[in-house]
Amino acid sequence: MKSESNPKTQRIFFPKLLFCKILSFLSKAAVGSEAGFLRVGGPPHTTWIRRWCRLLKMLGCRCLSWNSVTDFTQPEPEFFSLPEPLPQWPQGTSSLSISGLIRLCSYKKTLRGFVLVAREAAGRHDRSTDHMPALVDPVDYSLVWSSYDGEDENFDGCGYFWLPQPPEGYKALGFVVTNKSKKPETNEVKCVRADLTDTCQACPLIACTYSKFLKVPLTVWNARPLNRGIYGRGVSTGTFYCRALCSNCSLGEELDIACLKNLDPNLHAMPNMDQIHAIVEHYGPTVFFHPNEVYLPSSVSWFFQSGALLYSTGESLQAIDAEGSVLPSGGSNDGHYWIDLPRDDGREKLKHGNIESAVLYLHVKPAFGGTFTDIVMWVFAPFNGPGTLKIGMMSIGLNKVGCHVGDWEHFTLRISNFTGELWSIYFSQHSGGEWGDASDLEFNEGNKAIIYSSRNGHASYPHPRTYIQGNPKLGIGVRNDAASSDYFIDSSRQYEVVAAEYLGDVVKEPCWNSMNNILNKLPLELYGEDGPTGPKEKNNWFGDERW
Repeated sequence: MKSESNPKTQRIFFPKLLFCKILSFLSKAAVGSEAGFLRVGGPPHTTWIRRWCRLLKMLGCRCLSWNSVTDFTQPEPEFFSLPEPLPQWPQGTSSLSISGLIRLCSYKKTLRGFVLVAREAAGRHDRSTDHMPALVDPVDYSLVWSSYDGEDENFDGCGYFWLPQPPEGYKALGFVVTNKSKKPETNEVKCVRADLTDTCQACPLIACTYSKFLKVPLTVWNARPLNRGIYGRGVSTGTFYCRALCSNCSLGEELDIACLKNLDPNLHAMPNMDQIHAIVEHYGPTVFFHPNEVYLPSSVSWFFQSGALLYSTGESLQAIDAEGSVLPSGGSNDGHYWIDLPRDDGREKLKHGNIESAVLYLHVKPAFGGTFTDIVMWVFAPFNGPGTLKIGMMSIGLNKVGCHVGDWEHFTLRISNFTGELWSIYFSQHSGGEWGDASDLEFNEGNKAIIYSSRNGHASYPHPRTYIQGNPKLGIGVRNDAASSDYFIDSSRQYEVVAAEYLGDVVKEPCWNSMNNILNKLPLELYGEDGPTGPKEKNNWFGDERW
């Protein structure tokens, strides 16, 4: 949407949650052409951003409305930035190419978001598609939704959401939003050849917006690549998906828009080992454990050397060396071996861990086609304590429910490969978790965030308080208490890189990485734990986090 000097120009009021997402591409949400560049979204005009920032302060309505505003007197909001400037990162290739035809760079918006800018790389063509350019104009637009309520003869000034209609063999990357009832010109945006795109899905829900005048609501979701994880090549463009219905959007549903695809297997933008160490030393969070925690973490080698035993069928047992070289390797878990605590006086000592020896075990992997780096930080505790059931004001200890040997929990730093900036942190919470934007985190020192590990269960949380795993509104569920204490691990210093597949043989994985702990325990459904298996057996090792 273009800014205008006319004081009677009608401007747009969006709900707060919708506002930041719409900024990603409100001016041109599909790929727009400008000075020979392919533009996904594109940096909004400075005056346009300033006016929208003022509008943000005025967003008190719960529905989407469109009003004439003649004066703005509210101060502009403060913009988020990390506590300290970014360092000078060690040198690397820092080149990102999408299939040799699309080159990307990033425009980071002030209100915390990103859009991608791309152009067709000169002199690099795929012979099989020489007759099809990478970029073409859409053939038409279809109107998805409008805020026009039929009461005013003047159609202009209302909001119109348009979906570009690509020619055969091409895909649109987003929507065009205007304040005119007339369709946009076809040369205002570009569609991308289908082989340079990947499937995207609508998740999570941003808003389902109603207007008191309109019968048809607008539902908006975040758009993310469907194929994610280590081998996923879908590149998020920063756009969203919307339609004129207030209904759920199936994760497997095929959408009318696509994301970009990185077909370059070299992943040039991923960090080398020097850069990994620099990133971890700069961003490594401090992990605080509850002051009443008795089942503290330890290193894996301390766990082995302090008495953990390898059991096998037939009641035979074997001591484990510090490296875990005696552990069975290869193949899948057949149930013939498991790790357990000793059955003597050393059992209780081993349960309580040894925080002085504890380190964070790092798995570094690409995200969103190599445009981001995920640094997964695994923490190991020899024992997961019993859960506590909360019912209203009552808390009931569950004694043995939730107990198991060998608890693996993790959190994940997502780093932008365009800027080296910490973008978000994933907090793993038993069998699920949540992403926390960097603007919502607590920082302990510089750009080092704080992670709060819950008492007994070691789930990760962004803030110190009691979390309910169940129904928080009714106050019924498993209680997770998180608080600061003198028990902590500084992951910027106490860490070990155990895997980075994209670097080839540079990182050697330890023998214990695929270990399993098989215990006689209650069925998983009763207590929702996901801890006894080793990190490599978790589905997020090769895949994306659960969100």
